[in-house]
Amino acid sequence: MNVNTVINIAILLLIVWFLYTRLKPVNGLTHLKANEFRQAIKSNNPGMVVDVREPAEYNRGFIPGAVNIPLSQLQQRLSEIPQNKQVFLYCQSGMRSKSAAKILSKHGYDQISNLKGGVSAWRDKLASKK
Repeated sequence: MNVNTVINIAILLLIVWFLYTRLKPVNGLTHLKANEFRQAIKSNNPGMVVDVREPAEYNRGFIPGAVNIPLSQLQQRLSEIPQNKQVFLYCQSGMRSKSAAKILSKHGYDQISNLKGGVSAWRDKLASKK
């Protein structure tokens, strides 16, 4: 094998590894459509709803009852999220909340739900800061 072939194989392996780590399923994570998410958070034991968007995004409108813990602060604020309850995560599109779910899963959380499509998929009225 020549050097170029070895380099190409190494690059291909790095790309495959990168894609796998980004797309692999998160342990304990359930993806919910907006109507399923709505029903789950209105249940008798809803757990905690966490908006992982940044404060400026949250202030423009959030799902009623949600607590704002931005993804950028999640590691430092894990103590605010109970491990023995269902955690409902959402962001704008669903990508940051999936990243948040990975962090929670690594710290022993196993009851995590993600709003598929994020708040963009939410059709109910959003609350706002007064």
